[in-house]
Amino acid sequence: MSNVTFHSADGIGRICISHPPLNLFSHSLLTGLSAALAQFEADASLPLLLIYCEGQSFVAGAEIAEFNNPAFSAEAINVLLNRIEAQTRPVVVALHGTVLGAGMELALACHYRVAQKGSKLGLPEVKLGILPGAGGTQRLPRLVGASLALDMMLSGRPVPAQEALASGIVDAVEEGEPLALGLAFGRQLLASGGQPRRLSAQTAPPGEHSQAIASALEAARKSPQYPAKEAIVHCVQQALTADFASGARAEAEAFNRLLPSAQSRALRHLFFAQRRSRKIPGLERQVPAGKIEQVGILGAGTMGSGIAMCFLNAGIRTVLADAAPAGLERGLQLIRSTYEAQVAKGRMGAEQASARLALLTTSLDDQALAPCDLVIEAVFEDMSLKLQVCRRLGEVCKPGAIIASNTSTLDVDALAQATGRPADVVGMHFFSPANIMRLLEVVRGAQTAPQVLKTVIDLAGKIGKTPVVSGVCFGFIGNRMAEVYLREAEFLLMEGATPAQIDEAVQALGLAMGPCRMLDMAGLDVGAKTVIECEKAGGLPPDASYRAVVRKMFELGRFGQKTSLGYYRYEGRQALPDPEAGRIAAELAQAHGIAQRSDIAAQEIVERLLYSMVNEGCKILDEGIAYRASDIDVVWAAGYGFPDFRGGPMFMAEEIGLAQIVERLEHQATTRGNRYGYWTVSPLLQRLAAQRQGFDSLQAA
Repeated sequence: MSNVTFHSADGIGRICISHPPLNLFSHSLLTGLSAALAQFEADASLPLLLIYCEGQSFVAGAEIAEFNNPAFSAEAINVLLNRIEAQTRPVVVALHGTVLGAGMELALACHYRVAQKGSKLGLPEVKLGILPGAGGTQRLPRLVGASLALDMMLSGRPVPAQEALASGIVDAVEEGEPLALGLAFGRQLLASGGQPRRLSAQTAPPGEHSQAIASALEAARKSPQYPAKEAIVHCVQQALTADFASGARAEAEAFNRLLPSAQSRALRHLFFAQRRSRKIPGLERQVPAGKIEQVGILGAGTMGSGIAMCFLNAGIRTVLADAAPAGLERGLQLIRSTYEAQVAKGRMGAEQASARLALLTTSLDDQALAPCDLVIEAVFEDMSLKLQVCRRLGEVCKPGAIIASNTSTLDVDALAQATGRPADVVGMHFFSPANIMRLLEVVRGAQTAPQVLKTVIDLAGKIGKTPVVSGVCFGFIGNRMAEVYLREAEFLLMEGATPAQIDEAVQALGLAMGPCRMLDMAGLDVGAKTVIECEKAGGLPPDASYRAVVRKMFELGRFGQKTSLGYYRYEGRQALPDPEAGRIAAELAQAHGIAQRSDIAAQEIVERLLYSMVNEGCKILDEGIAYRASDIDVVWAAGYGFPDFRGGPMFMAEEIGLAQIVERLEHQATTRGNRYGYWTVSPLLQRLAAQRQGFDSLQAA
């Protein structure tokens, strides 16, 4: 059955697209549209054509998976859209839901656009490392000028229907069903004698176009890791200075150049990885998600308050409890001040802030958590304290309530047993600041009930988080890999590398900050306590030099930015070199028999930090802690600032070559020794490299 149909009634030709759930532009949709258009072209008695979609949305973009097909051709889409625009009878399009990418380009090729209230229109291709390749860079600037067109294409942000109406992108915004809206608009158009309007023949409205182009070009050149940005600016410039055919050729050349680029491949990998991360093997579709109408949080510190805002922002009633009056007041004030700052910056209205605060209840009595459907403990990362709290929550929470721990490293199975109801327990590891960071590590315990897991994964989407499911181990996915990353950073410090040298080598790859600045910002006290907790649990190697630097810094009260001393010295937020940090590292090196040297190169730093992290990722996969290599990439891109244009550590490893990763790990084992197994290559990594296979082969198997 075709996903596109043509029929006529009351003298109007109608093309209906029905390709659920999102009517994505695919090869089959292209074929169907072409055939339906031919039917309209063959019936000269019809004075007007209406194009509309059934379902929850108009065309919400292209079927991105087809980009990887060698047979994919953006030119074929352009041929069809040019054919629609060339019609000698008016073509009206009725828009609803999300009108994105190829969907918006289809709308721009039509002569008139009417949108349902609540619709959003956008060209988000830059987020995939490409540009609008079906005339978007040429038609939109001719319609709205350079400034708005560049803003939409360079940010990828969709504009609401009312903004689209004000700027002239759409001709009308009305309530009602798409078909009815389109027919009503079409009849009015016919009654007024409306004629085709072709954006390809239009010149841009008056405006400071050259200034907008110059500013956008300057900004794009500051982000060379995203070449699509500069390409978009050049194509918009063509739309304003050249004829449509020349501009379309420039757009096609840029699209074909960007599509196979390393950056676009990486960004598309992450796009699909985030989709896959919600799909849990063995969690059947028929498993129902529970209702979460009220959430409780125990612990009103920075993390607990941030978690509370996640739920308040989603319109969910929230109880914030803490036994300390001063702590509870600080948490409440943090929430208030955050909303006040957002109101002051124009990011939300005062009424909206008041409505969110009205959803919040605070209490010094943990009994206030009893009616909640989900209760999250967010107390200090101390196993004995968390066990005590979990035992109490097992008593306080109502039957059927989900009990979650925000632990970042500790044994969720042990915490689950402490509640006396382990099937109800799951880990919910938010990242700081919790109300801003996108990642949520969902830790599936040995006895976590399927419905509990499904409920939390669905809830993550409702509060704007990207969920990744992890099994139980020390540090789960992200912090377990971060541990080997930090381990090597500390060994490099003791061998003579400076914090700046280490950080700069990693930052050159695109990470926002290196390990030393990162730990200074997070708090060296927090980092040291994590190592101490791991040691208590018997999870450290019998190596006295292991993470010796952070432990020493903790002993000396050098906690990082919060004390103005850590790996660096701080003036405000500015990190400055501190010879004392080097002296501490040298003293520890001497104590542990580690030779210092001056020949540490940036490439060695990268290999030791990142290749060891990839090796740990393979161990995590082999143990079943992560379901997919792409899940690991999502964790690092969404939670740790790994550059999205590199696709995550596992994708980057494949780009480098798994065999090369193995060779360099073996080189480190030979040159540095491997007494504690730090450089032992994961059997999975060894096998994939030997068989010249990638991580996708694991999913196929």
